[in-house]
Amino acid sequence: MVGDSQLKQLVQTARVGIVQRNFKQSAELTLVLKDIDIKKGFNINEVVILPNIPSRQASICLIGSGDMGTRARRANIDRVIELEELDRIGTNKREARKLVREHDFFLSDTALMSTVGRSLGQFLGPKGKMPTPMPYGAPVEAIANRLRGSIRVRSKNQLNVSAKIGDEKMDDSQLVSNAAAVIAAVEKKLPQGEKNIRNAMVKFTMSKVAKLDKPIQKNKDKKVE
Repeated sequence: MVGDSQLKQLVQTARVGIVQRNFKQSAELTLVLKDIDIKKGFNINEVVILPNIPSRQASICLIGSGDMGTRARRANIDRVIELEELDRIGTNKREARKLVREHDFFLSDTALMSTVGRSLGQFLGPKGKMPTPMPYGAPVEAIANRLRGSIRVRSKNQLNVSAKIGDEKMDDSQLVSNAAAVIAAVEKKLPQGEKNIRNAMVKFTMSKVAKLDKPIQKNKDKKVE
């Protein structure tokens, strides 16, 4: 597996190569996979809770009305869409695509899931963003808080997985912890776990890619303090 000391080295190397800009640069982890037959429909679509929340939290959209809509607004969910607006957006491809692009996670009243599928399924499905069903009385605020500190790790029919693990303002140990959480989640979905990971890379928005020089082997690195 990729050890914490290896991850720290990747983060530090990538950080040295940062070209400074007037915006907060994100840090991205990429895992290069091996020995997987992508022709058999290999697919990863996991939500990973990060130990350290980046400054840019995930954006959430809830589709629901009545009590659920009210509680969603109280929980400061980024956007709440009721049935009438849902029908309108579903007939406007440009607006529907924009909606899907702007939000990381979608939630929906269970009673509206079939309607959401008809209206937005063709836009949400390919992006792996179909809504999580929310039954009556679901803890909207708690779910929203969990998702704000989460990221979606997705790979479809390709031998690499990429995910944003934070930004340049976070310290090395925070980025390492987030990267380790992503790797652990991905390993659980791989046919042979850690054996299917060929290499790991870290890159900031304006930096060169830092990657491991040697093939990944099992190690017993301790966690970074």
